[in-house]
Amino acid sequence: MGCFQCSGESSIKKQNIRRTVDDKNTWFRRDDNRHIPPAALKVGPPKFVKEDPKVVNQSAVENSARETPSKSPPNGEANTPQARTFSLVKLAAATQNFKLENFLGEGGFGKVYKGRLPDGEIVAVKQLDRNGCQGIREFVVEVLTLSMVNHPNLVKLIGYCAEGDQRLLVYEYMPLGSLEDHLYGPRPSRKRLDWNTRMKIAAGAAQGLEYLHDKMKTPVIYRDLKCSNILLGEGFHPKLSDFGLAKAGPSGDQTHVSTRVMGTYGYCAPEYAMTGQLTFKSDIYSFGVVLLEIITGRRAIDNIRSDTESNLVAWARPLFKDRKKFHQMADPVLEGRYPVRGLYQALAIAAMCVQEQPNMRPLVADVVTALSYLATQTQDPNAYSPQNLGRIPTSSRCKRDGKQKCPNGDDNERGKLLA
Repeated sequence: MGCFQCSGESSIKKQNIRRTVDDKNTWFRRDDNRHIPPAALKVGPPKFVKEDPKVVNQSAVENSARETPSKSPPNGEANTPQARTFSLVKLAAATQNFKLENFLGEGGFGKVYKGRLPDGEIVAVKQLDRNGCQGIREFVVEVLTLSMVNHPNLVKLIGYCAEGDQRLLVYEYMPLGSLEDHLYGPRPSRKRLDWNTRMKIAAGAAQGLEYLHDKMKTPVIYRDLKCSNILLGEGFHPKLSDFGLAKAGPSGDQTHVSTRVMGTYGYCAPEYAMTGQLTFKSDIYSFGVVLLEIITGRRAIDNIRSDTESNLVAWARPLFKDRKKFHQMADPVLEGRYPVRGLYQALAIAAMCVQEQPNMRPLVADVVTALSYLATQTQDPNAYSPQNLGRIPTSSRCKRDGKQKCPNGDDNERGKLLA
């Protein structure tokens, strides 16, 4: 499957039952030499840059990794375990020779398989397509970037393999798949996400992004934030994954980084798609799109819908201006089970994140603060919002003190929630 430019058209197909780990609409070029520079990662130039682009050997990646200073940087990056090297034979054994039954998903970068290491550890093995989009440089970027980070909301890279023209990445296994699976996957294979879970996922993803922007010694722009790259562990704990497009952020007096436009159509910030000027606020825009998906249950780009509704942000902008229409933006799957004030606040955050002017978007730290608050405001998953009570049969409403009453109390209490 080909890859596409952010500003181009995208054809969205119905999702397969299997997990999509790398979105097939990701677009970038092999010849982009402006990913995270080796100097920014404190390593020398990759030893294999001058080699045949289709041939990468294990020692080349190892040599690049060895040049990383042994002194651990501050801000949570200390004590990060070094990525292990695996032989192709060992990974073939772990996946039962990449058996179909272990297949987890496929995207623009290649296929992903479930595997079991000799010590019993369950892992996800990404076998990069030798003729695909992700080139040598992106492979090294992902290995080195993930080898340097250690955060509960970033997926853990266990190791890698680079033998001949084979490139494989070994990640911790995320048993619940991706956020995309649970928002859009076939109903029999997904669990409905209640409001509380959605806010916890959003807050956790924001914390992972905050780490990349604010807490790494060399701040990093993620550049590929989307639902398929948010993986879920036990308890729906979210982790950002797939860092092949990551790039060092502007430093000193720089306001932006100029680069070829790469990312996923529907998630790219408009100024980045038009000018190639990449900033931390570009990631904030992408996060706003993801937050809208979490709230509405709609895809960023959905060509099955009418022209006026196919682009999620374009559809949402007029509704942001009318608070009375906010309830129309809630995912119908929630069936009215959400706190009205919480919905208003979540939509307000999303609206700020997708502002057309980058300087109007919030800092990631402010997004984390706001969403962390919403994530702590527990909502009875069986309670309906006051606005939807008129449409819910009386027999479906909560009983309290032996009498049927609104889940949110009397009319005065309801008025306070809607204020």
